Amino acid sequence: MSGAPARTVLLWCPDWPVLAAEIVDGVPATDPIAVLHANRVVACSERARAEGVRRGLRRREAQGRCPQLTVVDHDPARDARAFEPVVAAVEEVVAGVEVIRPGACALAARGPSRYLGGEEAAAERIVEHVAQTCAVESQVGIADGVFAAGLAARDGRIVPPGGTPEFLAGLPVEALGRPTLTDLLRRLGVRTLGDFAALPAGDVLARFGFDGALAHRLAAGRDHRPLAVRQPPADLTVTADHDEPIDRVDAAAFAARTLAEQLHERLAAHGLACTRLGIEAVTAHGQELHRVWRHDGLLTAAAIADRVRWQLDGWLSGSNGRGGARPARPTAGIIRLRLVPDGVLAQAGLQPGLWGETGEERERAHRALSRVQGILGPEAVVTAVLGGGRSPADQVRLVPWGDERLPTRPGPPPLPTVEPPRPTELAPRPTELAQPTELAQPAEPAAPAGQAGVVRARAVARAAGVGTVARSGRRGGAARSGGAAPVPPWPGRIPPPAPAVVLPTPLPAAVHDAAGEPVVVSARLAVSAAPARLIVGAGRPAEVVGWVGPWPVDERWWAPAEARRRARFQVCLADGAALLLAVEGGQWLVEAIYD
Repeated sequence: MSGAPARTVLLWCPDWPVLAAEIVDGVPATDPIAVLHANRVVACSERARAEGVRRGLRRREAQGRCPQLTVVDHDPARDARAFEPVVAAVEEVVAGVEVIRPGACALAARGPSRYLGGEEAAAERIVEHVAQTCAVESQVGIADGVFAAGLAARDGRIVPPGGTPEFLAGLPVEALGRPTLTDLLRRLGVRTLGDFAALPAGDVLARFGFDGALAHRLAAGRDHRPLAVRQPPADLTVTADHDEPIDRVDAAAFAARTLAEQLHERLAAHGLACTRLGIEAVTAHGQELHRVWRHDGLLTAAAIADRVRWQLDGWLSGSNGRGGARPARPTAGIIRLRLVPDGVLAQAGLQPGLWGETGEERERAHRALSRVQGILGPEAVVTAVLGGGRSPADQVRLVPWGDERLPTRPGPPPLPTVEPPRPTELAPRPTELAQPTELAQPAEPAAPAGQAGVVRARAVARAAGVGTVARSGRRGGAARSGGAAPVPPWPGRIPPPAPAVVLPTPLPAAVHDAAGEPVVVSARLAVSAAPARLIVGAGRPAEVVGWVGPWPVDERWWAPAEARRRARFQVCLADGAALLLAVEGGQWLVEAIYD
């Protein structure tokens, strides 16, 4: 490359890992602090240096020199997060900033020097603005190239144009930041950057390789790497301030359409679209309102206006404090409205439907449900998501309309469907059995005549692997494929079909046999007699014409305070109703109802 390197301004914050620990973790930087990585000091505070702590020392040696030393682990992510406000402050003064590393950033010197009246004035302005905005001490160096500017920043020096080789010549070779190369140069008698730069470039390449050749160019002041400046993200939000507070729906609709058109034009100018829209409002009394709307595809100006209008209608038409489903309305009119696009992506990345855009029917349904949410709140419209679990209540999760539909628990594949066996007469079983230490394989209850066609029989449970004992926390019988993630088998779950209605609160019930005695289930899951009558709550007895079970579940047995041990039955009544029953601690409950 020909020509001199570009004049570069580099802002350097001394001991930045220590300052970042103070900003993020609250560790006082005025105390003796050492930041360690791989058991060696990578940065230390000024007070620690006064006690003899230096970079590169091992932890034990550093603590030996300074017994009151506070040790902090090196965290590059923490350093980067803490440095972002400093970079933003520099961008408020000048444009085109490149982050070299957390604690140092560079920019071209030509623009700031011409705008602010010289390089020295620009350096003072940047340092002063960073100190006032972020309360961070910094130094600025200006030289030809990033490498020389970084070394000049350590002394707060401005190297005159063309004087970079002379400035670098007197610096030791350790300034290159390459310990292996530095050690070799020292043993060869090369002690300064000037001595290293005087060597022939061809010989340096042959002896030290490409990295040595690059270091040779830096030592000679020939740093021609251009700055890779970052582009600040475009401000896509739109805001409207109103002198007269908006307290009527028609005025809100007019303001919504105007602001929606501005947002759509701003997004279109950058070739972007958003899938989520944040609506923020501030009332005359300082109350702040916020709501996020989700959309499947492209939000047009009309779609944005509709959602803003619906949301303002919901806020302004809220309840007046006398109860009801609607949230309370604001205490004053809206004076500021702000739209924040979220989920921004390139407009070309949206996938249209097979026959064009989304169907009108689906769009109308989405608009209607979204409007209900805007008036009554996000939880007013929910959809069910099926997942894993042993009981029907555990397998269903209600998700607000528009949110991501993810189950609470991973679920297994659908159970196999087999034909129910022919029912046989149930033989009586003894009631009293010894209490075992663990649940055993349940006995084989057979259904009485007339059960066929009610619900799945015992064969379904055995074929699906759910007729065995269910102890959560133990290995199930689900096969694991080679690369796929294992799916919990959920032993003890009820086989299909699923119940149509799951009661939010199970109803107490009583189950009796033909002799009028309560039906009990022993610790070995033996049923005392065939269920003959069912009484739900204070209702009338109903005849049981078919039943199957039990499906045992022993959950969280390792935590006595949270342990649950129960068995479930499917029963069919004489009136054609089918119920899911559960017995726990001797108490029968109705959990769900089948169609």
